[in-house]
Amino acid sequence: MATPINLVINSIQHIGIPVTDVGVSKEFYSRLGFSNVMEAPFKDGGSTGTCVMMQRGNMIMELYQLPEAGLTEIRNRSNGHIDHVAFDVSDIDETFKIIKQAGFNVIEEAPVFLQFWKNGCKYFNITGPDGERLEFNQIL
Repeated sequence: MATPINLVINSIQHIGIPVTDVGVSKEFYSRLGFSNVMEAPFKDGGSTGTCVMMQRGNMIMELYQLPEAGLTEIRNRSNGHIDHVAFDVSDIDETFKIIKQAGFNVIEEAPVFLQFWKNGCKYFNITGPDGERLEFNQIL
């Protein structure tokens, strides 16, 4: 059995789902009682996509629509796809340092800032043994 590293994870922060029509997906999750608590553009390959955080209680679903060039892969899937699970952390820089020192496969070279939420957020991802992405995220 592997020895756990000394790392503080508060909770699952959100589950990221790529969507082909963010408007349709917002309406779908609204019908399930989720509210749009954050919506922001992001850059992907030089084009602009849209990210929406839909919340119900302590659950957050991140719905993101890639720019047109990135939608082909999503449209060609025969079933749904969860893109990542995000863990809420209190200190992204300390978490990054611990994860890096522990030898995990970190995708980003440093935590990445996004102008999401009121004051932004910082995140980084690692990959698991089957290629699953686990995100560590701090809302600033």
